[in-house]
Amino acid sequence: MPFLLNSHNVLNYLVDHSLGNNFERSLIKIELVAAKNFNLLVTFPDSRKLLIKQERHNHSGQAAGELLGEWRVKDFLQEFSELNYLCLFLPDVLHFDAENSIIVQRYLDEYHNLANFYQKYNNFNSEIAIAIATILATIHRATFNRQNYQEFFSAKPDNLSPARVPYWIRSIEEIGPEIFGIVPADGLKFFKLYQRYESLGQAMRELAEVFQPCCLTHNDLKLNNILLHTNWEQESSNIVRLIDWERSSWGDPAFDLGTLIASYLQIWLSSLVISKSLTIEESLRLAMTPLEQLQPSIAALTKAYFNHFPEILKHRPDFLLRVVQFAGLALIQQIQAMIQYQKSFGNNGICMLQVAKSLLGRPQQSLATVFGTAATELTQF
Repeated sequence: MPFLLNSHNVLNYLVDHSLGNNFERSLIKIELVAAKNFNLLVTFPDSRKLLIKQERHNHSGQAAGELLGEWRVKDFLQEFSELNYLCLFLPDVLHFDAENSIIVQRYLDEYHNLANFYQKYNNFNSEIAIAIATILATIHRATFNRQNYQEFFSAKPDNLSPARVPYWIRSIEEIGPEIFGIVPADGLKFFKLYQRYESLGQAMRELAEVFQPCCLTHNDLKLNNILLHTNWEQESSNIVRLIDWERSSWGDPAFDLGTLIASYLQIWLSSLVISKSLTIEESLRLAMTPLEQLQPSIAALTKAYFNHFPEILKHRPDFLLRVVQFAGLALIQQIQAMIQYQKSFGNNGICMLQVAKSLLGRPQQSLATVFGTAATELTQF
């Protein structure tokens, strides 16, 4: 069985791995941080903070191995020193213990979660979106079509395959009788609707076929995986960081950008006014956070991405349409997460599915809906 971290043994673990010293233990604060992994936040008397994460193990003592993806990015940047500048945008990883699935990072106390920021302040300043897009485009562009970088990832025997997205699409298409023992009755509504919309399944399958791995991708770029500097309005640089690279791989940049856009759309969709007396169209229009409030950030995000990575449009003229489709795919993945963790698929989920269906099946017609501006404006620089 692996070593299992807890609040009683974490200090010894840090000392044993040269990550701490023998401070007066009564002066050290240890806090449990709610997350899918087992996370502990350790605060030392000199105000230094470390975040220690351990993957949860099953009854056989096995972990999924996702923390390896986080460490691999750090290892990648150390292997190719010309990319060291990218460390400024990522987590500060100090240690990885593969045997026990433990990773130690410097806790970024001067940053806070972007999803929480948006929820608390309802402030969708375009400068934040531009900063995110600039970092994302910089990472994609710096690693784009570099054979030696690709070989680094593919050479690892336990590499997370870039076919993860096509595989996920195929898995949702291959639904068997066993689903009745896994998915709650409410969640079965989603699969009934999904199978009813033949055009949706066709669009998903076509998207899997055109998936083009060509650079380092995050693969889980939701707003809660982005940190915003607490003094972002005064800071001139590094106001955001992209964290939780556990699912990173050699992938398709359109998936990253689409997932990010979908996270903004979810703010709108999660604020819908749902009532039996309202049609889906009316619910979408009466959202507490109107889409019009988010469109300037979504448009600024996309335009900034192309400003910093214009080459992608030369290599892939249909890139923007693929981004829109991947945004639809990300919404369906969110529905799947709701069914898995919340055990529900209600009217909000149905509205989300309708929007996803439009994005996947009619990306050209959806451009104005998503961005609130002509697509040509987004690619002009």
